[in-house]
Amino acid sequence: MIQPRTIVKIADNTGAKLGRIFKVLGSSKKRYASIGELVVLSVQKAEPRKSTKKKDVVYGIVVRQKAPFRRKDGSYIRFDENAVVIVMKDAKKKEPVAGRVFGPIPREIGEVGYQKIISLAPEVV
Repeated sequence: MIQPRTIVKIADNTGAKLGRIFKVLGSSKKRYASIGELVVLSVQKAEPRKSTKKKDVVYGIVVRQKAPFRRKDGSYIRFDENAVVIVMKDAKKKEPVAGRVFGPIPREIGEVGYQKIISLAPEVV
C-alpha cells in the first residue's frame, strides 16, 4: 500500500535514487497504489551527471512493496522495500526510461503490460 508522501527507492539506472510519491493515478479519489500501478513522483535524491535530476517530476510503475500482495493463486508476496521503475510520460507506450532494472521484479508487472521491464529484470519472482 503506497500512498502520497511515501518515500520509494528507484530501481533503475536513470540516475534517480529516491523519490516521493505525490499522486496515485487511476481515479480522483484513489488512495493506495499496489504492484503494477502507475504513480507520479518527485525525485528527492539523484546521482550527478545523469538523465534524471533532483526535483524532476516523473511517472513510475510500482515494482516492489513492503505490504503483502495477494496473488491470483492465493499465495502472498512481500518485499523488503518500496520501489518503482521510471516509465515514459506517455502511459500508452509502457516503456521504461532506463536501460537496466535492479532487484527482483514480480511477474504481475508483465501481466499488466510492462513486458520490457520483465525482460530487463535480473530476477523475476
